[in-house]
Amino acid sequence: MVQAIDEMEQRDLPQAFRLLGEMNANVLQVNQLVDNMLVRVKNGEISTDKGLSFLEMKYHMLLSYLINLTYVVLRKCSGERIEGDPSIDRLIEIRTVLEKIRPIDHKLKYQIDKLVKTAVTGTINNDDPTNFKANPDAFDSNDEESDSDQDKVDGFKSIQARKSNIYVPPKLAAVHYDGDETVTEKIRKAGERARRRAISGAVLRELKEEYLDAPIEDKHGLAEKQASLGRENKRKIEYEENYMTRLPVTKQEKHRRHQITTLGTLGEEITTFGESSSVSAKKRKAQKKGKAKKSFKKKRHH
Repeated sequence: MVQAIDEMEQRDLPQAFRLLGEMNANVLQVNQLVDNMLVRVKNGEISTDKGLSFLEMKYHMLLSYLINLTYVVLRKCSGERIEGDPSIDRLIEIRTVLEKIRPIDHKLKYQIDKLVKTAVTGTINNDDPTNFKANPDAFDSNDEESDSDQDKVDGFKSIQARKSNIYVPPKLAAVHYDGDETVTEKIRKAGERARRRAISGAVLRELKEEYLDAPIEDKHGLAEKQASLGRENKRKIEYEENYMTRLPVTKQEKHRRHQITTLGTLGEEITTFGESSSVSAKKRKAQKKGKAKKSFKKKRHH
């Protein structure tokens, strides 16, 4: 066991040294970039007054996450225990918050990219669809009637709120964020959901057949015959498409189709309890009346 561990260490040491060298080079590059940015901010070349507070919060949390992660790595490299360390709780909290704000980040992505592009190029794209949205500033702000109506509505709402004086929580439900899922993952999850629905449906059907007193409907014979006829039709269509010819319909095929149709409609005919006969009788009477009217019209024209 010890020999296997030593072999793994000897095999992983070159890669570890290479990664450490890359980390040192990247750290030097980041330090230089941050120092230059701090100098530009102090000189007033870069303004941070009117930025997005969401991005500022996100950057602070990412920085805190990296600091705590570096501290945990330092303790592990020093051979110290990390169990029960407060940095682990902070890492979990920050990671949870960063995952929860991903939908907000996804919604702001277009706006942020647009502002960055405008700041870099100095031009505004005229084909931007957001330029055609409604502008609230274009409305007339001196419309006294609308203001009075709005005051009445606000007063009515305040009166209703004082009458009820009951806190009503907002109807918000937690929804899983799937913005980062690929197409293959979505297809796989859809297949899993369909399989679970099929399994649950089969289980419920078996439980109903086992515990309920209702008669059990047998559909296996009809289903097998329909599947067999479907396979034969598929082979027939493939043959006709390959050889560019039309095969005749035999008497056996007509008989099988008629038999399947009869089996499929037999249960419905039995459960109508004579309603179908009355309906068909009404149809026959209506057809006779229609024919009589047509013949009467023809006689009048003559």
